[in-house]
Amino acid sequence: MLQVVWFKRDLRLYDHRPLTEALARGPVICLYVIEDEYWALADTSQRQWDFIRECLQDLHLELQFRQGTLSVARGDVVQILDRIYAECGRFCLHSHEETGNLWTYERDKAVAQWCRQHDTVWREHAQMGVRRAGNDRDTWASHWQKWMSQPCLGAPEHIPAFSAPGSLPPSQWPQQMHPHNRLPCPGRQPGGRRQGLDILQSFLNTRGEFYRGSISSPLTAEDGCSRLSPYLATGCIGMRELVTCLRQARARSRSVRWNTSLSAFESRLWWHCHFIQKLEDEPEMEIQNLHPATNQLDREYDPYMMTAWQEGKTGWPMVDACMRYLIHHGWVNFRMRAMLVSVATYPLWQPWQPVAHWLASLFTDYEPGIHYPQIQMQAGTTGINIPRIYNPTLQAQRLDPEGHFIRRWVPELRSVSNHWIHQPWLMSQRQQREAQVVIGEDYPMPLVDFSQASRQAKARLTAIRDDNFRQQANDIGEKHGSRKRGSRKAGPRMKQENKKAREAGQMSLF
Repeated sequence: MLQVVWFKRDLRLYDHRPLTEALARGPVICLYVIEDEYWALADTSQRQWDFIRECLQDLHLELQFRQGTLSVARGDVVQILDRIYAECGRFCLHSHEETGNLWTYERDKAVAQWCRQHDTVWREHAQMGVRRAGNDRDTWASHWQKWMSQPCLGAPEHIPAFSAPGSLPPSQWPQQMHPHNRLPCPGRQPGGRRQGLDILQSFLNTRGEFYRGSISSPLTAEDGCSRLSPYLATGCIGMRELVTCLRQARARSRSVRWNTSLSAFESRLWWHCHFIQKLEDEPEMEIQNLHPATNQLDREYDPYMMTAWQEGKTGWPMVDACMRYLIHHGWVNFRMRAMLVSVATYPLWQPWQPVAHWLASLFTDYEPGIHYPQIQMQAGTTGINIPRIYNPTLQAQRLDPEGHFIRRWVPELRSVSNHWIHQPWLMSQRQQREAQVVIGEDYPMPLVDFSQASRQAKARLTAIRDDNFRQQANDIGEKHGSRKRGSRKAGPRMKQENKKAREAGQMSLF
């Protein structure tokens, strides 16, 4: 029988169980579907498509080298499966399980229904240790370790795949996909497995030595972080492959510093899957507050404040520098992501959903399973995490003490002295003239008084925390809390687990 391998966010041949099993069963079509509805969503963007298009080009070349071909079709997946069924007859469908956004969740349910109606077997396989919803969280940590310890499957040497009806040659793959979000991203990482493997090797051989101490400051994070997140998010590199390479590197570790950094990185890979499991267990987390009592917070959308935040014009230099850096690169380090969310949802008091969509569209490493649980954690709507309100001035003083990062990305302040670079609105008119910047004209005043707005935000959060709030929080912790240390129930250990999650579970985790 014909076998159809549906590539989604697994754009590789190495350690690809659906492909390996399909090749053992019959002739194969390697299918990727460009879905126009997906590429018009608020959390997708042109920069993401540009990255994926490069990944597809790389995958196409890999298949050609193995006497195969990548069938790229455009349209609705169900309709494309209908076309294959009509022209080729019955087939078996193979794919990896996907924990995507709500749109892909509903899409997969529609595919499952089509398979039932057409008596078609759909074989799905896990690819990162995340289990389908309904499993006991108490055994999740041991499951993850067992899954990661299994040997990786090699890439098949010969893949005699043939084209699906209606597939597009590479010359006809669309260049422009997103109808609205087409912000230029000149600093974006290039897509493709070969690029990802080069970055992996540079991390394991040189850059990773100082990983543990360099991931917080935007001055050092660009080189100090692994920079593997977009390749994991698109599946150019598999999670088990990465863990295997990491453990091999640790086994030949050259120093205590190397071993400490690589150990810290592996811990973050565990947290990576831990957060994706949260969205797998509760897909509505993309749009609904995890703790129902936080619906009372009543954050109101303010288009003026949101636009200023989105454009990097809040009046807080570190916030604006990070947003402009993110727009340029499609990536920013985890602590600065957390700060961007915190500023938008606490002192600016904006609803987290549009904040989440905007940031998701800017991230070339957008991973829904990390993104939405992390956004809610930073916005204070999980009920199981102590709210963290990042003071952008203190963050700047700590992480960019001499203002190098700020001056590069907020050139309006390039002549401001170190003394005022973090709080330029405090300069006198004479000092502003000397610095060649007029606050309120050349660079904005802060949108709100941070101290006052933060106190108001804390008061609103405190007002909803009663006994019923805490009971619901315990229930949420029981469903979604970490069991890394083996604790079975939320109860008395939940505070300890929450502390570990706050320390390790930061935005993007890399």
